[in-house]
Amino acid sequence: MEKMQVKKRNGNVVDYDITKIELAVKKAMEETDLGVDEAIAKLVAQNVTDQVSHEEVVDIESIQDAVELELMRDRPDVAKKYILYRQERTRLREEGWDMTDLQRDIYEKKYRYKGESFEEFLDRVSGGNSPIKKAISNKQFMPAGRVLAGRGLYKDGKKITLSNCYVMPQVEDNIESIYDTAKWMARTYSYGGGVGLTLNKLRPKGARVNNAASTTTGAVSFMDLYSLTTGLIGMRGRRGALMLNMDCSHPDILEFINVKNDLEKVTSANISVNCSDEFFHAVEGDQEFMLTFDVEATGEHIERPIRARDMFHNLAENNWNMAEPGILFKDQIRTWHLMSEDEDFAYAGVNPCAEEPLPAFGSCNLASINLGEFVKNPFSKYARFEFDAFGALVRDGVIYLNEVLDENMDLHPLEKQKELSRDLRQIGLGIMGLADMFIKLGIEYGSKESLNLINQIGRTLVNEALRQSALLAKEEGPFPRYRADRVMASPYLRQNADEDVLNLIREYGLRNSQLLTIAPTGSISTLLGCSNGVEPIFQVSYTRKSESLHDQDTYYTVYTQIIKDLMEAKKLGREDQLPDYVVTTENLNYKDRIDVQATWQQFIDASISSTVNVPNEFTVEEVEELYLYAWRKGLKGVTIYRDGCARAGILSTDKSNRSRIEELQEELNREIARQMIEDPDTCPMCGGTLNHTGGCAECQDCGYSPCAI
Repeated sequence: MEKMQVKKRNGNVVDYDITKIELAVKKAMEETDLGVDEAIAKLVAQNVTDQVSHEEVVDIESIQDAVELELMRDRPDVAKKYILYRQERTRLREEGWDMTDLQRDIYEKKYRYKGESFEEFLDRVSGGNSPIKKAISNKQFMPAGRVLAGRGLYKDGKKITLSNCYVMPQVEDNIESIYDTAKWMARTYSYGGGVGLTLNKLRPKGARVNNAASTTTGAVSFMDLYSLTTGLIGMRGRRGALMLNMDCSHPDILEFINVKNDLEKVTSANISVNCSDEFFHAVEGDQEFMLTFDVEATGEHIERPIRARDMFHNLAENNWNMAEPGILFKDQIRTWHLMSEDEDFAYAGVNPCAEEPLPAFGSCNLASINLGEFVKNPFSKYARFEFDAFGALVRDGVIYLNEVLDENMDLHPLEKQKELSRDLRQIGLGIMGLADMFIKLGIEYGSKESLNLINQIGRTLVNEALRQSALLAKEEGPFPRYRADRVMASPYLRQNADEDVLNLIREYGLRNSQLLTIAPTGSISTLLGCSNGVEPIFQVSYTRKSESLHDQDTYYTVYTQIIKDLMEAKKLGREDQLPDYVVTTENLNYKDRIDVQATWQQFIDASISSTVNVPNEFTVEEVEELYLYAWRKGLKGVTIYRDGCARAGILSTDKSNRSRIEELQEELNREIARQMIEDPDTCPMCGGTLNHTGGCAECQDCGYSPCAI
């Protein structure tokens, strides 16, 4: 019996396991009125095993056919459920989950490759990793979009990176570096990667230069070069993604903060300001803050004192009006990660959604675990979170992302990106479905109980990720730039790792220099039908219009999926019957929102991309209070979106090899930009509602997004 094996539908051969038959039978029994009969389940499994025992390799379909026949004799009611289950699994293999029109559109247009069946999609994306294939099928796990769209396509000669995000070196203060950077960006975009870029080293406006110009136009003047590069390079229907950031101490910082008030400038980039603790202390004390720059080429030293609160108010006012710039808390980013004590390591910037601080030429592969699918007995007083199953999937996720990293090694756009990926092995495992999980458990988002649960889940997440990375290091060696004394001195590691995990790391090292992140998960959470990232649910319901044949529009209410599930489980007929623990971005206190993010940030060595949604009546002064509160709570970054603000979105057009079609596309993009300036909350494509979460916006009806994600 030990030698008998099973041939699966995808051709893989695995060892025969009688307990899997028992489990399948008992699952079918659970759906019947008579319930589970352990004795019959064991008898069916044994009889089937006896029937196929003469085979060295038995086909999975033959086993299931035999199970059907046994059940039809002993329990016809169970046989019916088992047959229906097989039929549903067949449909799932071909078509995938039951999907809304929007979900089907995302799957078909973004991720499905050349008419592949859903089973083939799962095989391609999982790369033969059986636990991950099962987790994706069960909606528990989802890789990021680059992996979904590109994995395995190298076999067809496709040059598509599996890394969502890259960071370029800080632009050096010379013309060669300025244009080399644009070239590197273009190459990265052409492979499907997004880019982060920091402008700190470019000399400020008016500084002396040793050429015919005599003085420079400043760092901000080059932002349009990089924005234009982003707009020109298409990525298989996916717009280029760019994050530009600058330190708060750069003499051009005020011009940087205000640049997007001109709606014709920097239209293809997000922007953020790197704010130091020193700056925030100056804000608190109403002190002067010094803007400084040393021009290495000329020896010129530039100093410009500024009242910190004036600059802070200017920053808050722009975010209030335009949802940009966001703020990055640079000292928290610099000090809270595994490599913080390694003097040879430094971050060069963040990716376009700011969940990934990365070194020069750094990159990261991403995936997320859907917390909502780990609630046992949802919507009931017996609801509980399954920590063991979650921990197992964290370990599987770390293995999987290392497999993706290895496959991607020759798919990086630049050789230096490949070298950094090899030397640091940075991955980004995260979570989504947080708000769904709370609702299934009957816990209010932002409450003390919710924060306590985050602490428990976060502790499991970080320790199981570290554990698996250490075990991979045992088998394959630590990442090449691993220095044990530096990593073991990391405050992040010392605070989070349990003693048994620390012992594993001491003995074997770590396979990865970065492990955890929380990305926006916009498209993949929509695909799964769960809440995205750490965000609360956006709304309970929305109104959709149906055009009738009799020139009368019909309006009807569509409930967010988790609310629909809750109302069905609780047998509720109206929104006003919803329990008090259901909160949305509309009625959630922003401090509770930040408390949730801050609690997660303790356990995340990279960062968290998110948006704090605030009402239209939110004031500039309240934005200032929000920023100060976020800084004090230890966030690494934050952006806000005020309902009804004037944000124009991030658009791109392709002006190379222009045709009439492309000219019309450019005209359409200009019209879209105009409409979004006038009404940033309405989709310019279908008239639906734009949801602003995770630093991005996405239409709940048609899936359109003006963001470059």
